[in-house]
Amino acid sequence: MFSSRVPGDLEPNRLTRAVRRARAAGTALLDLTATNPTTAGIRYPASILESLASPAALRYEPSPLGLPDARAAVARDYARYGINVAPERLVLTASTSDAYSILFKLLCAPDGDAVMLPVPSYPLFDHLTRLDGVRSIPYRLEYHGRWAIDFETVDEGWTGAVRAVLAVSPNNPTGSMLTGAERAALAERCKARDAALIIDEVFADYALSAHEPSHPDRQKAKGKREKGLEPSECLTFRLGGLSKSAGLPQVKLGWILVDGPEALARGALERLELICDTYLSVSTPVQRAAPSLIAAGAAVRADILDRIRNNDRELRTLAAPYPSIQVLPCEAGWSAVLRVPSPRTEADLVIELLERDGVLVHPGYFFDFAHESFLVVSLLPESPAFVEGVGRVLERAHA
Repeated sequence: MFSSRVPGDLEPNRLTRAVRRARAAGTALLDLTATNPTTAGIRYPASILESLASPAALRYEPSPLGLPDARAAVARDYARYGINVAPERLVLTASTSDAYSILFKLLCAPDGDAVMLPVPSYPLFDHLTRLDGVRSIPYRLEYHGRWAIDFETVDEGWTGAVRAVLAVSPNNPTGSMLTGAERAALAERCKARDAALIIDEVFADYALSAHEPSHPDRQKAKGKREKGLEPSECLTFRLGGLSKSAGLPQVKLGWILVDGPEALARGALERLELICDTYLSVSTPVQRAAPSLIAAGAAVRADILDRIRNNDRELRTLAAPYPSIQVLPCEAGWSAVLRVPSPRTEADLVIELLERDGVLVHPGYFFDFAHESFLVVSLLPESPAFVEGVGRVLERAHA
């Protein structure tokens, strides 16, 4: 879960204990790690969850890949990106984490097979692979003015046990997007080595610049009528869900879009049907409500987008007078990365911020940054608290 530059669990436990002490003492904290939209002052339509009480949900009709109306609603939502998706290529899941577990079961034999994971990235992936008995092999993203895949680490880390490569676009926390060339290079390797490509697109709606679309297919389809997906050279799984696209993590609905050569995609869907039939993890009420939830989520998404763009602008304005602190470029997502001076460790700095300034931020090692010193802040908190917290972070990091 944590970078090898942290000695065992020493630093994570130290930070965890400090947070617990602060909360037990009733210390008022400015939490710049908060990423739960339901507690961040985001505006939700009062009626947004009413559709979950539909009488139709009282009738249980198991459908392993998802009810047809719900899959059709997700497929229609892809039209926002200017592309046409066949509902038959969609598999509904209870969450993105659930989707990962299903795919690991589909692609990997336990206690031997492996998945390649990007670093830096969110530490959840290491837990998910372990819980399914799958080994994880890291490949690195390197920063040289922008984050890009270090393909040497992909090739050096690749073994005969690799069954899939995971890419996150936009990445959490770097906010970087896969370029077309990077996607093609990953797909080429997966095709040649009989592996699948998994692309996590849960933050695809949250470009931080109004001029740049965050979803790759939105750029391709710009100025065109709806079209089909650009065919992938390898078996490809693209993940999304209401947790981010509609700001509804509590309703538990995600999906897998199956792409790639027809024979491979069809075979994967047949095997996925068996796996999903074994668990039937998606509730009937949320599937019946899916069309309404997706439609209502547009207003929530717009409010979140306005919040993160405003906070991103505030952060960069506030950081401008501090030449020793760099706010790294970020294309999309809910996080921002600060590179700060290194007179003390990230762990010491984060604990100083907590205990002396009442501000909670993530250290870079939490996301497996390769070296010191990085801080990661969420762009989702309400703006007054965000501005106050960032001001304290900049003063402490600069000191």
